[in-house]
Amino acid sequence: MDAVNDWLLTWGDRLWTWMVLPVVVGLGIYFTVRSGVVQFRLIPEMFRTLTDKTPRGDDGRPQSVSAFQAFTISAASRVGVGNIAGVGTAIALGGPGAVFWMWLMAFVGGASSFIESSLAQLFKVRDSDGFRGGPAYYMERGLKARWMGIVFAVILIVCFPFAFSSLQANTITATVTASMGAESAAWLPWVIGVAVALLTALVVFGGVRRIASVTQMLVPLMALAYLLLGLVVVGLHIDRLPAVFAEIFTQAWGFNEVVGAAFGYIVLTGVRRGMFSNEAGLGSAPNAGASAAVTHPVKQGLVQTLGVYFDTFLVCSITAFIILVSVPDLSTATRGIGLTQGALVGTLGEWSNIALSVIIFLLAFSSILGNYYYGESNIEFITPHRGVLAGYRTLVVIAVLAGSVVGADLVWSFADGVMGLMALTNLIAIGLLSGIAFRLLKDYTWQRREGRDPVFTRDRMPDIDGIAVWEDELSVTGPIDVVTRRRQSQKHRDHLQSER
Repeated sequence: MDAVNDWLLTWGDRLWTWMVLPVVVGLGIYFTVRSGVVQFRLIPEMFRTLTDKTPRGDDGRPQSVSAFQAFTISAASRVGVGNIAGVGTAIALGGPGAVFWMWLMAFVGGASSFIESSLAQLFKVRDSDGFRGGPAYYMERGLKARWMGIVFAVILIVCFPFAFSSLQANTITATVTASMGAESAAWLPWVIGVAVALLTALVVFGGVRRIASVTQMLVPLMALAYLLLGLVVVGLHIDRLPAVFAEIFTQAWGFNEVVGAAFGYIVLTGVRRGMFSNEAGLGSAPNAGASAAVTHPVKQGLVQTLGVYFDTFLVCSITAFIILVSVPDLSTATRGIGLTQGALVGTLGEWSNIALSVIIFLLAFSSILGNYYYGESNIEFITPHRGVLAGYRTLVVIAVLAGSVVGADLVWSFADGVMGLMALTNLIAIGLLSGIAFRLLKDYTWQRREGRDPVFTRDRMPDIDGIAVWEDELSVTGPIDVVTRRRQSQKHRDHLQSER
């Protein structure tokens, strides 16, 4: 088993070093330049569109989940144990300098996130719960390559709802047993596993709207709790903060590495763990982004870019500062979640271990829900058969139970490599389709300059095949809002006329 694990680690490192990393960075820079640095230029628009009113159908109900609910579904998957264990591992392996590369990756990756989620919105389709879509859908409808969509869908299903969700469940079990001091109790992981599996079943068998309602409650709660805990730790070590910032920026270039890591390994660790955490360009978040009912595809592109920043600049940074202000000497640091736990307990005492256990449960459980939804969207892409979906839901619950009671090293190594394949497949697709996303951005910014709340209909791009929704303004905005929008447009035209 150790030999298999070592082979997977070597294979994964080579894939990321020679294939994924150059494509991630190269396309991210290209998207940044071509879009006019959209990930920075339109930050105010990201916050504005986050609270956009959800278009309603003829029955008066929301057409699908709201922009904010889609944000929380994707954030639920993004913000998981990777923000605690992954950052701890990155710092233990690459030193403080790895944090700089995580930050830079988030900024560059923000452009990739914008492109993939805008495309997912454009090529989304209707289902019984509202909308669904994602990379598999824009591969089929935009590239006319259904085979590529199926390959991507299979990789995602293996990686997220099964491998990653079992790892999240494993982390819940390990954290709870450690906080209770009951590592030797063989029965406890089974009790925890059954409880988490039952909670998962209660939510996932309720469909995307129930998932959205749960994540809408959990994500802000866990983020606030973790932020407050981190601020207390940083406040108690405030004198260390200037030195920590200096270490992050100076050691990013390989100078005075605490753990003796080479420059290339620092970069690889930061980029790899950063992408695992914020998922920019990975092809996972667009599955959530496509589910939102919005009036223009670019709106969800902007919202999902904000999700990258929320994950990395807020949650991951809090973890980094908790560790770096509390553990000045990283030469003997343990990898993973133990590094964060040790930093908290050393500063705040044993009670913080229990608080962290609660936060980790919220992080990991919300990630299980987000991962599940990604898989559901791709199951429905492969086959519409409801029996397959029911079987998938059952297998996800079983994977959560199994992950709670088995070792995780081999699954981590396998998932890391599969994630690289998934990223590579998606990045090739969005690179080929990026011209359409740039046209969408141009249309959006033109409408904003005209003083309008942007509305997209497919007759604005009549040359693009494969657009299943966006039929007309009435279907996009809803029967009530279209009247309001026409009045606003008329007032704007009258205002322009009076100025002339």
